[in-house]
Amino acid sequence: METNTQHDLSALLSRYESVFVLTDEQVANSCLPVFSNQPSMANAKKLVLPAGEQHKNIQTVQRIWDWLQAEHATRHSVLINLGGGVICDMGGFAAATYMRGMHFINIPTTLLAMVDAGQGGKTGIDYGTPVIKNGIGVFAEADATIYEPQLLQSLPAEQILSGYAEMLKHGLLQGEQAFYELLEQDLREVSKPAFGEKIRQSVAFKMAIVEQDPTDKGLRQILNLGHTVGHAIEALLLDESKVESRKSKAESQQPIAKPHGYCVMYGLVAEAYLSHMLCGLDASVVSRLSRFMLENYGAAPITCKDHDALIELMQHDKKNKEQGTITCTLLKSIGQPVTGQSVTPQQIREALEYLCNL
Repeated sequence: METNTQHDLSALLSRYESVFVLTDEQVANSCLPVFSNQPSMANAKKLVLPAGEQHKNIQTVQRIWDWLQAEHATRHSVLINLGGGVICDMGGFAAATYMRGMHFINIPTTLLAMVDAGQGGKTGIDYGTPVIKNGIGVFAEADATIYEPQLLQSLPAEQILSGYAEMLKHGLLQGEQAFYELLEQDLREVSKPAFGEKIRQSVAFKMAIVEQDPTDKGLRQILNLGHTVGHAIEALLLDESKVESRKSKAESQQPIAKPHGYCVMYGLVAEAYLSHMLCGLDASVVSRLSRFMLENYGAAPITCKDHDALIELMQHDKKNKEQGTITCTLLKSIGQPVTGQSVTPQQIREALEYLCNL
């Protein structure tokens, strides 16, 4: 994992006609100054967007396209996506479609983006009614991804946990040693070399899968573990009309929506339960994962009243084999995933019941 950011950027940016930087309000205050004082960034044009998953939509992409066009970006320019998963996903999509494809570089600033959206070639935005996570997108690999683990030091614990859920997913897919080491990792030590090595291993595992199946036709589908249920929970919590209808007066000022990685964690637990039901995953794995979730992420913010809405969202998931079915990646055991597993609504309901009762 490369951490010599200044050297990397200077060498990379000399290749391009002009430089554009896309970021959001949170990152502009905390991380943008780290890079802005470099000579190679002196003439870069910058666009600062509102932060949050709710802005990952076609209207924001249109704003990016308008900005690139107004500032005379060409196919020989480069767009630097400086931010978390939303910026990397959406900026990559905007770059990949602007003039049929301009160059882009990702500088992930969150743990989640480092181990997930920062590399792998999946770009996209949320779209539809109900909202489908990454419902519109293209495969387009960044020219480079720059990793700077020091950026993690300023992240709140919630953001570390959000990224750690994706690392746990990789551990479940990788094998027992990787998974159980992650369960024992001290999450207060993100700035230490040992944690940086865990990030490197997680990124290397994902990229080894992506290189064998870059367009998600076969092997790469193992990376969907936890995401069928997780994406549905995330989409439900982003639907303000449904969230508001469930809030009491005391809760009315408090958002129910959770970071992406939290929803992945809830999805991992539900799909581990499905794996036990359908594929014989040892119950102890479900138990250990459930305990880790409760101790670090808390209970999933859903109730039995949400089951029908969640199942409907899953039936619209882009990973499904055909309309109306639900397709999951499950586990026979740690390190032995099963892709393309068809799951009935009743089986999903039972897994959601398990998740809600924790």
